[in-house]
Amino acid sequence: MNKYRDFDNYLKEYPSADGYFGRYGGNYLEDPELIKAFNEYAEAYHTIAQSAQFIAELRRIRRDFQGRPTPVYHCMNLSNLLGRTQIYLKREDLNHTGAHKLNHCMGEGLLAKYMGKKKLIAETGAGQHGVALATAAAYFGMECDIYMGEVDIAKQAPNVTRMRMLGANVIPVACGRSRRP
Repeated sequence: MNKYRDFDNYLKEYPSADGYFGRYGGNYLEDPELIKAFNEYAEAYHTIAQSAQFIAELRRIRRDFQGRPTPVYHCMNLSNLLGRTQIYLKREDLNHTGAHKLNHCMGEGLLAKYMGKKKLIAETGAGQHGVALATAAAYFGMECDIYMGEVDIAKQAPNVTRMRMLGANVIPVACGRSRRP
């Protein structure tokens, strides 16, 4: 069996102690309060992710609310045009809210629920992550703050409208910094 499809063994192997999934992953935090919050969530995740109740609820949400698993579509015309290959698309656009981002956000919301949290927060540029998190917050009955650049708010007005309709507080950000390790 493919080790990435073997859920029981996957959690035993990934992530590594440093937060990596193979050669990918990890984190970079410099603010002590963020580090404390991150560690709290990591500890909760490692405890809760092993829970049969948590896994069963997450699977139910994925199936009944998100519309997963999404189908694989054979692109017959494109395959025929190219000739020597067959092309298939995984239809993540058919997820509720129209994006794969809901996968993460529903898991994050469920984890927050198990931890007794009352609010979900995120930052977004194009807004689809904000829509997904606002959807999760509404589903779990939580408050939601979405931080978004002022320019992005103007460019992404339809997504901002969706976030607000879902009950999210969209917070404009006028300045900031971006630093990579």
